[in-house]
Amino acid sequence: MFATYLIGLREGLEATLVVSILVAFLVKSQRRDRLPQVWAGVGLAVALSVLFGWLIEFTSTSLLSRSEDRELFEAITSVAAVVFVTWMIFWMRRAARTIAGELRGRLTEALAVGSLAVAGMAFLAVIREGLETALIFYSAAQGAAGDSGPLLALIGGIVTAVVLGVLLYASALRINLSKFFTWTGALLILVAAGILKYGVHDFQEAGVLPGLNDLAFDITGALDPSTWYAALLAGMFNVTPAPTVLETIAWVAYAVPVLLLFLRPARRKPAPTATTTTVTERGADTGTEAEAASTPQRA
Repeated sequence: MFATYLIGLREGLEATLVVSILVAFLVKSQRRDRLPQVWAGVGLAVALSVLFGWLIEFTSTSLLSRSEDRELFEAITSVAAVVFVTWMIFWMRRAARTIAGELRGRLTEALAVGSLAVAGMAFLAVIREGLETALIFYSAAQGAAGDSGPLLALIGGIVTAVVLGVLLYASALRINLSKFFTWTGALLILVAAGILKYGVHDFQEAGVLPGLNDLAFDITGALDPSTWYAALLAGMFNVTPAPTVLETIAWVAYAVPVLLLFLRPARRKPAPTATTTTVTERGADTGTEAEAASTPQRA
């Protein structure tokens, strides 16, 4: 459940920061009349994300009758989730310094067009996070059918993110977002490695990949699957006591190089432009100071 809580917290905080930047800009620009359009766009994005998550679950449980088809579907969604996770953490590390300025620029253009453009801009800014959350959650929660724990953990993570976002907006809380996104990014890489491992296992069960009975090792005697710590490792990172050779290769081949790339020292970049400086200065009044001043410092 920790993995799904982490997914909800990370994705939820990104979406909350995006919304807070948009709201703060409208408030500072004396355009509160456009706030309903922003909330309408956000609400539509959330609704479609929930619908997307339901559609994935419905497809797996109701539309696919053969177990091989379900295993193949789950394997494909697992690989897609890994791609989204990887893209998301590296995108956030690269774009965190400039995201506030970019959002302000896009919202300025949308205000010049009209209310529908404002709603559409808010929708597009949030829908990516919502679709990612639905897909990653489905892949991370596989094997927990009938268990409401992962869903409650996801909701708990999102609620925590919203509370943190509101406190940041109100300048009642300051956190080092650079360290936050670095640590959660590293943990999500391990979660993604587990999802990929699960996907490889599904491909093997579907008959697409060989080696379902070729175990890399078997430490069931030392790591009893019925114990709480074994369940914790399996739930967090899909670490199992008897993985196949291909599962183990996939886990290591993904986790090691991606972690090294993500944690590598940052290359020095030119000094911030005037636009970025303005965003940082205004953050103190808009509640986005923590986001602008503490964003990840990696390249």
